[in-house]
Amino acid sequence: MSSRRTGITPEDLERIVVPSQPRVSPDGKSVLYGRKHAGPKNSRHASLWVVDVDGGRPRRLTSGEKDSQGQWSPDGRSIAFVSNRDKGRPQLRVLPSDGGESQAVTDLPEGSLRDFQWSPNGEEIAFAWREADPDWTEDAKARRKESGESDPPRIITSAWYRLDGDGYFLQRRYKLMMVNLATGKVRTLWAKDDLGGFSYDFSPDGRRMVVCTVTGRNAIFRPSDTHLRIIDLRTGRNTRLDGVPRGPKDSVRWSPDGRWLAWAGRVGEDDAYGTENYQLWICDSAKGESARCLSDKTDLCLMAATLGDTGEVDFSPSLAWTRDSRNLLVRIGWHGAQHVYRFARRGGAPTPLTSGPAIHDPGNLSDDGSLLALMVETPTRPPEVHIMDLARGDRPRRLTNENGALLKERRIARPSSHWVKSPDGNRIQVWMLTPPDRKSIRNAPTVLQIHGGPHGQYGCTFFHEFQCQAAKGMVVIYSNPRGSKGYGRDFCAAIRGAWGTADWVDIRAVIDWMRERPEVDTRKMAVMGGSYGGYMTNWVMGHTNEFACAITDRCVSDLVSMAGNSDFIDRPDGYFEGNAWDRIEPRRTSSPMRLANNWKTPTLVIHSEGDLRCNVEQAEQVWAALQLKKIPSRFIRYPASTSHGLSRGGPTDLRLHRLHEILDWLDRYIGKGRRSR
Repeated sequence: MSSRRTGITPEDLERIVVPSQPRVSPDGKSVLYGRKHAGPKNSRHASLWVVDVDGGRPRRLTSGEKDSQGQWSPDGRSIAFVSNRDKGRPQLRVLPSDGGESQAVTDLPEGSLRDFQWSPNGEEIAFAWREADPDWTEDAKARRKESGESDPPRIITSAWYRLDGDGYFLQRRYKLMMVNLATGKVRTLWAKDDLGGFSYDFSPDGRRMVVCTVTGRNAIFRPSDTHLRIIDLRTGRNTRLDGVPRGPKDSVRWSPDGRWLAWAGRVGEDDAYGTENYQLWICDSAKGESARCLSDKTDLCLMAATLGDTGEVDFSPSLAWTRDSRNLLVRIGWHGAQHVYRFARRGGAPTPLTSGPAIHDPGNLSDDGSLLALMVETPTRPPEVHIMDLARGDRPRRLTNENGALLKERRIARPSSHWVKSPDGNRIQVWMLTPPDRKSIRNAPTVLQIHGGPHGQYGCTFFHEFQCQAAKGMVVIYSNPRGSKGYGRDFCAAIRGAWGTADWVDIRAVIDWMRERPEVDTRKMAVMGGSYGGYMTNWVMGHTNEFACAITDRCVSDLVSMAGNSDFIDRPDGYFEGNAWDRIEPRRTSSPMRLANNWKTPTLVIHSEGDLRCNVEQAEQVWAALQLKKIPSRFIRYPASTSHGLSRGGPTDLRLHRLHEILDWLDRYIGKGRRSR
């Protein structure tokens, strides 16, 4: 190892290890977790490891390189996991927790196995599975190649037929299945969900299952019809809980005493991605009566995810009952951080159990309820496995050091947090990341990063891309303008149906603040962002020419065409007023393409042809305008095999290519004009 520490490089992407999904054993002695890292030739390695709560080196449990989602059996003697060892045919496998070879407990045809749960008695495992379309299995593709046949057309009969990162599943849907471990018999518990995003949980006695589901054709347009259904596991009969209020719901959990059901949701017609707070609800498990919201006296949201490119970004709510059924532990995003809060079932103000500028992502509880497994991530350290003693009220204690060797070799940039006031009095939280190898920073090239969503937040994640830019001598500024989560309902809803209004006021205030900072060279400022951040980059270019260059990544440019070409079709008079055919003005007014005549900034355009969230057509419109206006520009189109999430989960070589393209573009316009490699 060199005696001189250096800054983070793009190639460190191949060295960063990402642990995830920590699960403390029932006896509280060990924590099971998944471990992922990139390998040579675009390989990805995923295995299961275990670490003792009292310390010691982690031990590898599974021999495969495609093993994930490990869970202890209720008695702690076995571990179940999902293995993708057979290409296209993920299976459930079980191995002894004290070591040995695993055994497959399912023999499913080609498809997708989403998640699973042990039954309380450990004799069965419930899982969500979707069979592959027979025309698009690996065998079908091989037969066509051998016979010289063309690929068949995709026949579509539903508005919900594709999802970014998941591809085209057409009319296929996830079903709730259950396998008996003694006999290997598999049966279907629920197959009527129209979206496949259902959540589920066993009753404590193992006799029933609650399913949070939405049924009926084109349910994607009816999120308020999501309901709770109880399935008798002996007879297969199911009943709907009619006392539950209408609205989107997710992450249903049965209380340990069997009396209560809890879920995340809200009342109203919006889907889960709306601007209203996603709240914590409970009801009586027998009839759905006495439903009440436990978080309605707060301004907290259960879907305030913090965006990053190293750990796993999870928009799904996280909630768990304490063993006495008196409280719920919930993950809350607030002011760029994520914390674990305790909500009392009887009501009252919640209690934060964690603190500080960090991301806390809870796992599960030990059987006695005293220990909580969780991931903790900070701006200067990728996520690591931690344990927290709830009985003693201790701070989380780190159990793994997966990235310790890398961090010893690298200088890590540390952000400083600031608050900026916009002209209308709004306060915006801003972070500044300065080059790690310089004690005093003045007049440095500066990059303004704008986050996607828009209903997420930047904050306390370890951001590899930002670290790479800081290591190249650049100041990186990132903020949470209105529209972001983590600052209350009104802050988030300020741009509902009106992108480019309050959010632009806040971004403009951040730009003015940048211009006053001694660290910033105002002649060498760049603006960039992905998804909605790409949208806002396009919007910024239409309002100011003070940036030396721009990078618009997987962007939105035209909200009129975007309404119908995204995997989530934009409903008329929903998030935006009007529609995309004869009442287009609200979408047109908020579209950056309307301002393309003002563009003068040299621009790098990045997009994936396989992006189903923001269609590549959005970037093509930007590119056409840049070329027609003879603005210096470059268009990087990644192949159809990549998706909207390329920067977080795409092939390693393409992620590296993207990072170097970004660094080269920035260096060309605000640096010294030297290629990054």
